[in-house]
Amino acid sequence: MEAGVACKLNYPTWIRFGRKSTGSLRFDRIAKQEHKTRVVVSAHFPVQTSSNRHRSVSLEVSCSSYTNFSASTMETGSIHAPYDEALMLKNKSLEVEPYLNGHSIYLVGLMGSGKTTVGKILSHVLGYSFCDSDILIEQEVNGMSVAEIFKLHGESFFRKKETEVLQRLSSKKQLVVSTGGGAVVLDVNWDYMQKKGIVVWLDVPLEALAQRIAAVGTHSRPLLHYEDGDPYTKALKRLSYLLEQRGKNYAKANARVSLEEIAGKLGYRDVSDLTPTEIAIEALEQIEVYLKEEDGMAIAGL
Repeated sequence: MEAGVACKLNYPTWIRFGRKSTGSLRFDRIAKQEHKTRVVVSAHFPVQTSSNRHRSVSLEVSCSSYTNFSASTMETGSIHAPYDEALMLKNKSLEVEPYLNGHSIYLVGLMGSGKTTVGKILSHVLGYSFCDSDILIEQEVNGMSVAEIFKLHGESFFRKKETEVLQRLSSKKQLVVSTGGGAVVLDVNWDYMQKKGIVVWLDVPLEALAQRIAAVGTHSRPLLHYEDGDPYTKALKRLSYLLEQRGKNYAKANARVSLEEIAGKLGYRDVSDLTPTEIAIEALEQIEVYLKEEDGMAIAGL
């Protein structure tokens, strides 16, 4: 399968705002010329909500399909975030965009770290296309799930397919890619991810990851089948082992997004209180820090 860009995002050069009698809010004003904003933002939230943090915002983008990728591989659509968070996210994306220069973003991290959720938010706000390397692999193996591929063909077969997918994606720009948890193990994968991309590590505490995985079930996580015990114990044991094996690899990422550090900065007692949008904002901040450094600027071609 030829890897390509599934959706081309087309934006008007203005943002629309206006009030409806139903209690939803639409915005209508000309974007500032210096920012050259090119995204349609539609905001909808109930008027009875008193806290900005809980008002819902929908960021909508349009796309037209290319023939090289199926719609299930690259995704666009709407994301929902509190009103003030959505504006912060958009403002940060405008700051980062000139430095990013169209380079792709590869999200790495342990299973359950939120690579897909955060990746979709980043792709929407940057006008990039999103893809999941695991889904690409599944499509190449007759629609088999990752768990089935591990069971029938083994991990080495899966890793080979993973490298092939990353190789094809490496020739593209303006992608946000959610990678498998083990993609960082092979040096060749790093070569492909950093060819035209920036690697971002989502660093989540193991206990929080184990709770997430236990809550949704472990059946789709083939590497958890090696452990015994209840779902939380199985997840925590295996995640601890995987982090010990891969920690140095994750640390090679161009930018690190620590959920513990974000929670501390925002005054939250638990990382589970963080919203995906807050994590995405931090990801953009860390990307910006990296790109403003001498090495990052050179990679971005600035």
